[in-house]
Parts: sequence; C-alpha cells; structure tokens
Amino acid sequence: MTGTAAEKPRILIVDDEPINLKILADLLRDRYALQVAKDGPQTLARMAGTPMPDLVLLDVMMPGMDGMEVCRRLKADERTRDVPIIFITAMGQPVDETRGFEAGAVDYITKPISPPVVEARVRTHVALRDARRRLSDQNRELERRVAERTRELVQAQDVAIRALASLAETRDNETGNHIRRTQHYVRALALKLREDARFAGALDDATVDMLFKSAPLHDIGKVGIPDSILLKPGKLTDDEFTVMRTHAAMGHDALVAAEKELEIPESSFLRLAREIAVGHHERWDGTGYPRGLSGDRIPLSARLMAVADVYDALISQRCYKPPFPHGEAVAIIVKGRGTHFDPDVVDAFTAIADDFATIAQEFRDKEAEA
Repeated sequence: MTGTAAEKPRILIVDDEPINLKILADLLRDRYALQVAKDGPQTLARMAGTPMPDLVLLDVMMPGMDGMEVCRRLKADERTRDVPIIFITAMGQPVDETRGFEAGAVDYITKPISPPVVEARVRTHVALRDARRRLSDQNRELERRVAERTRELVQAQDVAIRALASLAETRDNETGNHIRRTQHYVRALALKLREDARFAGALDDATVDMLFKSAPLHDIGKVGIPDSILLKPGKLTDDEFTVMRTHAAMGHDALVAAEKELEIPESSFLRLAREIAVGHHERWDGTGYPRGLSGDRIPLSARLMAVADVYDALISQRCYKPPFPHGEAVAIIVKGRGTHFDPDVVDAFTAIADDFATIAQEFRDKEAEA
C-alpha cells in the first residue's frame, strides 16, 4: 500500500516491552500509520484522541491494567467499541483465547510472533474494518434517500388531501372555518382518548397526525349534492334531507375511486378519510346512516369525528337556527352518550371541553365576529 501516512490505515500497537513494540513497528510501518502505547492508561488516552485507529494490536500481560481490562473498557465505550482488537500474547492456552474473545477481541496471535501471520491477520482485519465502514456509509446514504423519498410522498399526500378539502369547502355555503375547527377538535379528542390504554395502540402519533389531515374530508361527498339542496337557504324537506344524507356514501365512494385511479392499496393514506367520510353520521346505537353500524363496528376515526362535527354544528349559526352556547352544546353531547356517541369519546370530550371552546374561538367564522 502506498501513499502518505495520512492515507494509510492507522494501527495502535500496545506493549509494555520496548523490544516488542520495535519488532511490530518495523514489520508494519511501511504499510500502516502507527501509534504506540506502553500500558493500559496510555492506550485509553490514545483512543480518546483523534484520529481513531483502524486496528489495535494489544498485549495481554501488562502491569497494572492488563490487556483484557483495556479491551473490556474499549468495548464498553460507544465511541471505541467498533475498533477491532487483536491480542498478541505469550498466553497461548485455549482458555486464554476464549477469555480474549469473550472480552471482545476479533483475533488472537501468540508469541513469539510469525511475521507472515501478523501481516496476514492485520491485513485481513483492516480490510474488514474498511468494508464495514463502507457498508455503514452506504446504509446511511440509503437511509437518507429513503427519508427524502418518504418526505416527498408525505408532501404529495398532504397536497392531495388539501386539494380535496378545498374542493369540498368551495361547494358548501355553511363551511366557513368548520373544517379547520373540526380537524383541531378531532386531534384534541384523539390525544385525550389515547391516555386510556385501550386506545393508545390505535392512536399513535402517525395516526393522530393523519386523523388531523384527513378530518377536512369528512363532507367531501357534498360535492355530489345538487346546488338546489346543498345551497338551499332554509331547512330541508324530508325528501331533500334524504338526498343530503347520500353525501356520506358518495364521499366514501369518491375516495375509493381516487385510490383506484392512483393505483394505491386500500390501506393507503386515504383509509382514515374514507372511514370518516362514510361513518361520521353513524350512531352508537345503530340508528345512524348510511350503513346503520353500531358500537365498535363504527371505525374509531368516525366516532371521533361524530362528536367533533355535531359540537361544531351546535355552536355555529345556521339559516334555520342560532348558535348554541358552549355549555348547552356540551350538555347535548353528554346527553347523547351511549346513544348517538361512543361513551368513551364523550368522556374524553367532557374532560377537554374547555379546549373545544378555545379552538372554536380561535377559528371562529368571520360572520360571528361581525
């Protein structure tokens, strides 16, 4: 191997006998950049500095701190644990070699040394060290690329969700800041509910984040409702309400169609949006729509949205009703515990009802400010 000392692999030779240091140094200096140490403390001091050696040739029988202890300390230190150590010692019994490997050495050479054996072992372990380092670098680069690609996919997902939500917002004259309030309600509910161990696994950070992003799509199906019904400035007739109720199933079907168009699986990032769109008008007692689901058969995402959506409808002004005060809205939600709403979700809601009021104030409609 040619090149400057800075380019050569670095080896630390440790021995308390100067003659042994000289023999090894004379043998290796042409191919390697060398450092020496005469005892355990000096070895640890050398290893604490930079640059880090690529390999340590370590004598076992040294006064004070012996080589076994030095090896154990180096392997216990996160900074030095990956540096390979070869023991060079006169202790050649199998039990000695076993102790050396148990301490963390990668190889064991007995004295008197054979120069070709030393050169071959050193060359092999330096090459392995270099290969491990290259593999580690490649893994880091791969992880970086995967992370970058993941960020790109998440950004694309977020853009798709925002675009769909904007479409829904432009079609609904009652939306205002409704979709922003409800997504904050849902996140607050989910964070509170997961304090209960029964829900912690289903509401990890990634799921809560996706719930927050997906919540604005709960009424995406309204894009399919005729203007004469969707934009009607008064209370709907029974027939009109029957048509309006179809928005839940239409929202679900539209999102399924989007998944197929994008050729993504049903477990995609739109899964929660599908659940919310079709299920947020289901009722705990099974009297809701469009599927008449009850209890835990209703997806948790939809049970969270049901409380958020009804609360916001209650506190918001509509052409057919004035806004209800916060306290009255809370009382109505509590009254629906176990009939309209999941009891556990209602309990979470009552625990953070003040947070709902804060969210409602922060994202209040401009009409309410006038």
